[in-house]
Amino acid sequence: MIERIPHFLQVGTIKFELILIIGAFTHYNQTMPDLFAEQSQIKQDAIRPLADRLRPRTLREVVGQRHILGDEMLLPRMITADRLTSIIFWGPPGTGKTTLGAVIANETEGEFLSYNASQVGVAEIRNVIDSARERIRSSGQRTIVFLDEIHRFSKSQQDVLLGSVEQGIVILIGATTENPGYTVNDALVSRSTVFHLEPLASGDIVLLLQRAMQDPRGFESLDLNISDEAMEYFANRADGDARAALTALEIAVLSTSSGKITLDIAKQSMQQKSLRYDRSASGHYDHASAFIKSMRASDVNGALYWLACMLESGEDPRFIARRASIFASEDIGLADPRAVEQAAATWFIVERIGMPECKLTLSQLVIYLSNAPKSREAYDAIVHAVDDVQHRRTVVAPTDHNPELLPKITSVYVPTKDPT
Repeated sequence: MIERIPHFLQVGTIKFELILIIGAFTHYNQTMPDLFAEQSQIKQDAIRPLADRLRPRTLREVVGQRHILGDEMLLPRMITADRLTSIIFWGPPGTGKTTLGAVIANETEGEFLSYNASQVGVAEIRNVIDSARERIRSSGQRTIVFLDEIHRFSKSQQDVLLGSVEQGIVILIGATTENPGYTVNDALVSRSTVFHLEPLASGDIVLLLQRAMQDPRGFESLDLNISDEAMEYFANRADGDARAALTALEIAVLSTSSGKITLDIAKQSMQQKSLRYDRSASGHYDHASAFIKSMRASDVNGALYWLACMLESGEDPRFIARRASIFASEDIGLADPRAVEQAAATWFIVERIGMPECKLTLSQLVIYLSNAPKSREAYDAIVHAVDDVQHRRTVVAPTDHNPELLPKITSVYVPTKDPT
């Protein structure tokens, strides 16, 4: 006969088992979320683009931009000393603006918040400012706000930041592909240090591509063989854009089972060169200015290059014809009166036939204007006459139309030519 277990022992056993179960469940709750988070992070990393996976984590890993990141330069000193003021990074795509923001997040002690200007509104900015103010009061910790594409902020949205930036409540790091002189409030620019990032050199692009093949975050585990011609093609075709080069390499690697990347594969992976030109932004005027200055310097090759840049980027050929017509009078004028006739004829043809054929007529005009003799006599004459009208005593036109009674204009706008 089996002896029954005393009641108090049964209760104790149950309690003990419950304790074991609760302990195991607590341990499970403590370890499993970490495991799930780790697995989730691995999955996220697997789909991240190569350029994002390889983003530098420290200042030492950043390639290029030696004019602002060289030894004893201002920006590295500010980051190393953790003494940041508000900053605006301005440069073409793929030159490291977001990367430098990530480096600052890793190497400084402040609370770092990152936003895209196209996705954040005024209400959220005010909340950030209020939180930053409270953070200073409670712990003295600074708040660093990285605002990508800051040029997408309207003037009123930028105004919200002014007070907090000026008082040091928020340290603003703005990133933009457009000239902040045109797209960012003057008051905000004056309170920030502007760093102009330049397109990366071909050698820097090659270094990044080599790093991608050797880094565990890249393709270290793969047996890759990339030809020198393919590497050179990537570096030159990227046109200083590190993201474009790394994206092309990733496409080549993922689409090639053999691991051998030839020049032909490189060309297929990076077919279209991306031109840096924005008709609605400062690049539009920068290219037009370079175009005019080249013709003024009689640099035919330079003028044709900038003409081609504008046309290939989709610029309205009528805009180019209009600027060339102005140039014909302003910079050539009386030195070759036929320049105006050539410009007028070109404008007429551009209006009638359009692209792509009108590029031939524009090319002809640019060569003519570049080689023509230059004179600003007509331009200077009217400028001086207008200045007299605006700032000197008014000369009253006579009511009598007798030409002998016309008042004498003493100013000399066009020097008298020596008849000999």
